[in-house]
Amino acid sequence: MKRVEVHIKTPFGEIVVEGENPQEVLSLLEAFPKDFVENVSNIVSGKLAPSAAAQLKGIIEFTTEGPVLITREKLTHYEAIGLILYASESRQNTATQVQKLLESSGIKCMVPARLNEMTRRGQVFKPDPKRPEFKLTVQGERWVEDEVLARLRGKMS
Repeated sequence: MKRVEVHIKTPFGEIVVEGENPQEVLSLLEAFPKDFVENVSNIVSGKLAPSAAAQLKGIIEFTTEGPVLITREKLTHYEAIGLILYASESRQNTATQVQKLLESSGIKCMVPARLNEMTRRGQVFKPDPKRPEFKLTVQGERWVEDEVLARLRGKMS
């Protein structure tokens, strides 16, 4: 009899399970831990994903103050704020700190007004309304990665 193969597509690639018969394949699949795919995905992405510092090389420099923009490319105020938040710890920071980091980067900007507009656009939110921190939303992170960083990296290469 032919061997039975099952191909399972996952976010990180494909898992192939094979056995002598369908029952053997089923028992192999049942033996997988509940969070097997998630754990493998985390390990794979941890090994393959470039570190944040490597990803932002030539665009942002990490200082004791926090991330400072060093790119020579023209940025909108929204892009500059997005990059600062993206490079900040937990992807969040206060408007005051963002303002200081932008000033250290040589950018003058009305940060509170831009953050309010970015909140309306769905790019940032306040995790705790009582605190002054703003955080990038998932949509905001995607925007920074897919549009802002992609454009900047394209010009750097």
